[in-house]
Amino acid sequence: MPDDSKAIAYYDYAMEASSGPHFSGLRLDSLDASPSPRALSAATPTPGSYPVRDFPMHKQPFVIGISGGTASGKTTVCDMIIQQLHDQRVLLVNQDSFYRGLTPAELKRVHEYNFDHPDAFDTEQLLECVEKLKSGQSVHIPVYDFKTHQRCSDSFRQVNASDVIVLEGILIFHDQRVRNLMNMKIFVDTDADVRLARRIRRDTVERGRDINSVLEQYGKFVKPAFDDFVLPSKKYADVVIPRGGDNHVAIDLIVQHIRTKLGQHDLCKIFPNVYVIQSTFQIRGMHTLIRDQDISKHDFVFYSDRIIRLVVEHGLGHLPFTEKQVVTPTGSVYTGVDFCKKLCGVSIVRSGESMENALRACCKGIKIGKILIHRHGDNGKQLIYEKLPKDICERHVLLLDPVLATGNSANEAIELLIQKGVPESHIIFLNLISAPEGIHRVCKRFPLLKIVTSEIDVGLNREFQVIPGMGEFGDRYFGTDD
Repeated sequence: MPDDSKAIAYYDYAMEASSGPHFSGLRLDSLDASPSPRALSAATPTPGSYPVRDFPMHKQPFVIGISGGTASGKTTVCDMIIQQLHDQRVLLVNQDSFYRGLTPAELKRVHEYNFDHPDAFDTEQLLECVEKLKSGQSVHIPVYDFKTHQRCSDSFRQVNASDVIVLEGILIFHDQRVRNLMNMKIFVDTDADVRLARRIRRDTVERGRDINSVLEQYGKFVKPAFDDFVLPSKKYADVVIPRGGDNHVAIDLIVQHIRTKLGQHDLCKIFPNVYVIQSTFQIRGMHTLIRDQDISKHDFVFYSDRIIRLVVEHGLGHLPFTEKQVVTPTGSVYTGVDFCKKLCGVSIVRSGESMENALRACCKGIKIGKILIHRHGDNGKQLIYEKLPKDICERHVLLLDPVLATGNSANEAIELLIQKGVPESHIIFLNLISAPEGIHRVCKRFPLLKIVTSEIDVGLNREFQVIPGMGEFGDRYFGTDD
């Protein structure tokens, strides 16, 4: 019994720690030092309750790249973003730390060396460090001495994985491999004269150089490199900030966007067409009930219907609309919107039929089609039956299936809809819960459709069941699980 009590206490702690938006109630990756699913399974030996394979426990950091010309205010922008994200773990990685140490021959002609050329940086080491940080490992960042133009061999900066990683440097956008690691790219745009004045002040005061050498280097290397490498990389930026750190409005908007992304599931960062409804204690409580193996059929249906209704309402919010004005009983004009008229539902039989009542309650008189696909294991799938509205190619389609597991049946159904003439972008796939494997499979094949779910679970076990999941939804909903 002591082991059982520890396991129960840990579950309570896991539920408490994972109370942020968008996460399944039993997601354990919000804990810094938690036992693996395998260890938990051993502690609470319930048949088939956890998969044998290990699931990743590390949450991907949000990586921001900040580029711009020399002395454009990149560091100021970085500092302001970090200050506003004071409640998050934020790590700043400067590209300047990855300058290559000069050889003796290069040191003899240091005034002819171009420090603003891509070859001046050890990009391979930068890539290795960022990839390790993204995977949750700690790394050693080199320390570069700008006076000797060498790395400090006896010192380095050890940094740990963080919630946000900020990559800053003039050529941080130059290499596509580095750009691919970023979730957001910012270019700081500042007037050339202002940048030159700042450069002179910085290099003379902080780096021990005289004004003549600074001006000579600027004209010979810095400005040509800006025109050849830095400015062309501006096209890769998601956001351009004029005036750098003086632009408080732009920085506030960026921080607001970062906070939104930090509250999202990792898959929502990878696939922008995946939407998880905002979690509340009501939704978490209802999920706790329907996932309980001891709940009565009546209660399972009741609380499942409540969550399904929320998912349907959220899905309807992604449909197009037109502006419409009406006159209220007071004689006033109210400007609102008109619902999308060309709409239908399609349920994947049989579990998807459990979502039809909620759709009918939201959309009066809506047409609903059906698709039956035989499933067997991970790969077996066969279309058995379909009955769809004849004009379905003219409609937006809400595809209904409460559990997205492997994604095979979903892909088969979506492929059928597209063959019937439905544009991929007109399909909204509604689920109660989704497995990461299914999301990957569907979104990679159909990047234009939308997926709306209430929670993303940990993954699939060897029997391709969603874990922690809620069992065979159709059997539990329709009472055929005995």
